[in-house]
Amino acid sequence: MKFLDVLINYLTQTSTYKGIFTILGTFGVVVSDGLTQAIIAFCVAAFGLIDVIIDERAKKAK
Repeated sequence: MKFLDVLINYLTQTSTYKGIFTILGTFGVVVSDGLTQAIIAFCVAAFGLIDVIIDERAKKAK
């Protein structure tokens, strides 16, 4: 579960997506600013939903 916690932590930070898009841009992949913002908003919302669903008390009991 620790790996999943670390992964969720990084994926909920917008800087992670900005870094990914910067790396993709370096290799010639072009994504419009509007699409970039939409992808970031979707991912943050998805991981926010995961945070709502995951039972934190069950994680603390371990």
